[in-house]
Amino acid sequence: MNAARLADDLALLIDATREAGAIAHSYFGREPETWYKGVERSPVSEADMASDRYLRERLLAARPDYGWLSEETLDDHSRLDREHVFIVDPIDGTRGFIGGKEDWCVSVAIAENGIAVAGVLASPARGDLWWASRGNGAFLNAEPLVSAAHRPPVRPLLLSMPDMLAKKTLVEPDFPVERAPGGPSLALRLARVASGDLGGVVVRPRSNEWDLAAADVLLSETGHHLVDETGQRVVFNRPDPSHGFLLAAAAADIEPLSRCFPAVLRH
Repeated sequence: MNAARLADDLALLIDATREAGAIAHSYFGREPETWYKGVERSPVSEADMASDRYLRERLLAARPDYGWLSEETLDDHSRLDREHVFIVDPIDGTRGFIGGKEDWCVSVAIAENGIAVAGVLASPARGDLWWASRGNGAFLNAEPLVSAAHRPPVRPLLLSMPDMLAKKTLVEPDFPVERAPGGPSLALRLARVASGDLGGVVVRPRSNEWDLAAADVLLSETGHHLVDETGQRVVFNRPDPSHGFLLAAAAADIEPLSRCFPAVLRH
């Protein structure tokens, strides 16, 4: 993507995501209508749908040649033929949102040929707006995030991980790890790695691209990697948007951290 187009796309995402966050926030704490979907009984609220509807109309009107992938829109595989695709979670952390917790956000990204190149997270209940684009750094409320390469490593490494793995991890004597609290929004947990508030996040299987794409740009722009169980960087706009075991951490911490999780635990 050329620099001018990327700058225009990021400006569009910032404006649209901020507005979608305001729409969602207007329902926050007001007991929005809620229902459940899928075998995992994932909650959906009228706030999710209002945010999704606004983003779909706003973004596709501005970029009609881009594909669309959203948690709350029926998937149209025509996106697979598009060079660019919007990847959207209208509310990441819906359980927390419904429960009155502030740990939720609107997550919007653009992927180009499988690589997330621009991403924005709006967290209106916390008053935060995160954004990043490839080659242009990452920001929280207009303040640049410092690259992991320019920060001293913190030990023990603060690691957010699912309960299913917490009791089965191996202890690496030369790589001390301390479990940190998580939260309902995966995107915000990953953003906290980018900002240095967390040292890493272990992502259990069945996360989806809309949980990951915007935060992946924040991570990439701050010297962090989001990798699968083979150590490969995550690719977006795949036919199946769900992923297996993933790990997010500073580039230098990926290899020693991965030794804490035997392959048998990753499935």
